[in-house]
Amino acid sequence: MTAALSCLVTVAHAADAYPSRPVRLIIPYSPGGAADVPGRIVTQKMSGLLGQQVVVDNRPGAGGLIGAELTARAAPDGYTLMIIANTHYVSSSLRSKLAFHPVNDFTHVVSFLSAPSVLAVNPSLGAKTMKDLIAMAKAAPGKIDFASSGNGSTQHLLGALLMRMGCFQMTHVPYKGSGPAMADLLGGQVKVGFPGIALAMPHLKSGKLRALGVSSDRRSPELPDVPTIAEAGVPGYSATQWLGFAGPKGLPAEVVTRIGNATRATVESPEVVKGLRGAGGEVFLSASPKDFLAFSREEAVKWARVVKESGAQVN
Repeated sequence: MTAALSCLVTVAHAADAYPSRPVRLIIPYSPGGAADVPGRIVTQKMSGLLGQQVVVDNRPGAGGLIGAELTARAAPDGYTLMIIANTHYVSSSLRSKLAFHPVNDFTHVVSFLSAPSVLAVNPSLGAKTMKDLIAMAKAAPGKIDFASSGNGSTQHLLGALLMRMGCFQMTHVPYKGSGPAMADLLGGQVKVGFPGIALAMPHLKSGKLRALGVSSDRRSPELPDVPTIAEAGVPGYSATQWLGFAGPKGLPAEVVTRIGNATRATVESPEVVKGLRGAGGEVFLSASPKDFLAFSREEAVKWARVVKESGAQVN
C-alpha cells in the first residue's frame, strides 16, 4: 500500500514539475511569416503561464519539412515542440519520399489559429461577385490568370480547389513569394489572387482590390460584409490556413494536457485575440487532442488530393 502511494506521489510530482526548464518551439518557417508572427504572440503569453520560457527556433526550408523532421526525431519529453500547419500536409504531399510519416510520427496537441484567405480581384477584371468570376472563366477557359506565392503554395492550392469545386479553369501564375504576387495583382498583370486578409486589407479599403469571398466556412470578423466562397457560389468550399502545437510521437499525457491547457488560457486573453486578428487570424481551438488528430488526418487526405489534381511539383 505504501509503495503504491509512493508511485502515485511520484507520478503527480512529475506532472506538476513539467516544464522544469525552457521549452524549445520549432517554427519550421521563416521569421516574420504567417506562422511565425502568431506563434510568437501565443508563446510569449504561454511562457508566463508555464513558468518557463518557450524559446522559438525558426527552422525554415522544404516547405516546413526540415523543422518537422527535427521534431519527429526529438525525444518525446515535451521539451521540443513545433508549430504544425496545414502547409505541413501540403508539403508532405508534394514529395514522394519523406523521412517521417506526416501524421503518425507526431503527437497532435492542440490547434490555436485559423487564418482564412480572401479571393481578391483587380477591379479591372469587372467581376463583382463570385458568380461573375465563374461565368467569365467558363466563357473563356484559361484566359483569366490567378497569382500565387509559388508552385505548391497554399495560395496555389486554394485556387486549384476552387477551380475543381466550381468546375471552371484559370491559369496559374506562380511567383516567388506573396509580395511579388500582390504587386502584380495590384498592377493588373494578373487579375485574381488569394492573399491573406492582413496583407489584402489595406488594398481592399483603398479600392485597389475587390473581395469576392473568404475561404473559411464562416465570415471573417475583419470583413463582415464579404461572403464566404461557399455562400458566394461554390457550396462546400472551405480551406483555411491553420496553426497548432505538435510534438514527437509518444508525448506523455501530462505534457499534452499542460500545453493544451496553457494554450487555451492564452488565447482567452483579449490582448492575444487582438494580436491574432491583427495577424489575419481567429482563435481556432480543437476540442481535444483526439479531435485535433482526426482533423489533421482529414486535412492530410484533402490536401493530398488537391496536390495530385493540381499537378503541383516541387521546383
